[in-house]
Amino acid sequence: MAITIHLKGGVPILEPNGKIVGPVVSELREKLALWLDDANAPYLLINFEHIHKIDSSCLGMLVHVHDIAALKGTRIGLINVGKHIKNLLILSRLMNVFEHFDTEDAAIAAFAPAPKWKYHLNP
Repeated sequence: MAITIHLKGGVPILEPNGKIVGPVVSELREKLALWLDDANAPYLLINFEHIHKIDSSCLGMLVHVHDIAALKGTRIGLINVGKHIKNLLILSRLMNVFEHFDTEDAAIAAFAPAPKWKYHLNP
């Protein structure tokens, strides 16, 4: 399974490709845990656009990564979650655990760092 991470609007987006089942889950868990340890990013988006199948071990991995992220103060969002995966998240009652967005742009708008304004009272 190929996994890429890129930045958009200052927000890191993880894009796995393929199926997240079996041994691939451990690989993804390790990569996410290392990334969370190394990066001090307040946000992480996981794009499910190119994921067509997950299993229960993937759901457990998502909860594990969410717990690690929460300890570090990192928000995790899911984007482009297909109908099959969304149904699994609903049935496992995890849909409310993760912030989820229909599009990458909507997620970026919600997660992008706010601009830092400097106010000068006296010019």
